[in-house]
Amino acid sequence: MKFKLILAAGLVGCAAAWGADLRIGIIGCDTSHVPAFTEILNNPAAKGHIPGGKVVAAFKGGSPDIPSSISRVEEYSKTLQEKYGVKFYDSVEEMCKNVDVVLLESVDGRPHLAQVKPVLQAGKPVYIDKPMAASLKDVLEIFRLAQEAKVPVFSASSLRYGKDTQAVRNGSIGKVTYAETSSPYHVEPHHPDLFWYGVHGVESLFTVMGPGCETVQRQKTADGKVEVIGIWSGGRKGIYREDEKYRGRAKGEKGEAPVGSYDGYEPLVAAIMKFFQTGVVPVPAEETIEIMAFMEAADESKNQGGAAVKIRVK
Repeated sequence: MKFKLILAAGLVGCAAAWGADLRIGIIGCDTSHVPAFTEILNNPAAKGHIPGGKVVAAFKGGSPDIPSSISRVEEYSKTLQEKYGVKFYDSVEEMCKNVDVVLLESVDGRPHLAQVKPVLQAGKPVYIDKPMAASLKDVLEIFRLAQEAKVPVFSASSLRYGKDTQAVRNGSIGKVTYAETSSPYHVEPHHPDLFWYGVHGVESLFTVMGPGCETVQRQKTADGKVEVIGIWSGGRKGIYREDEKYRGRAKGEKGEAPVGSYDGYEPLVAAIMKFFQTGVVPVPAEETIEIMAFMEAADESKNQGGAAVKIRVK
């Protein structure tokens, strides 16, 4: 499936042209990203403040069957309301009438497809936090609906924007022939294993390797940690490993370099604001789709006892 570049228009373009702050709406107040992103955007005195938009509206959301969701939604909602004056709405549809752009932040990937539909129908550009959905099938449908509605959408982990990772992506060591990345690995039973936290390390891996992965094999390291090996076209290899730290390294035509560092949320928020202001999607849909396919294939490999599994993106 091919996805064309979609440019934002209407209110977003007008606001940018007039120099006005974009009105940002949040869907899902059950992740620490919500108060963190709002502080960066709304507080001019905040470290790493990103100008250009303010969070003005929100829809609580929350998933009763995920403890880390339902236990935090009221606390974070209260912070947004009392500290930043954010107005809450009882439906996504109503919220969309009062914003220019949307941050879909629900920590649970399962409701993302349903939650993004009214956003796309309202024509609002949207950033979807990780995991983009709880299945590759839903991710494909989100991109299909976005293309149909001509509304720009993107999803990425903050790990994509680590300085060392971006340097390698931008050619500091030439074409990457081998890379390995790691991140903490926590699972959530309603999602494929890597979707919940492994997605961060996988995102770093794809940021430097790019798309083109053909097979995936999930196994264990000597000390019992998860290891997922991907073979890219041309024989290039990329490996994700479970670890307590965000780190990695890459080899290219011009040498080696570290990758996979976590440099805070500010670089991601800056990328999101640039996306909102320009309508230019910073991460190709095909690359995001392949990331999700890689993680689903890792689950399939696990179910097959560690066999190599071909990536499927349909």
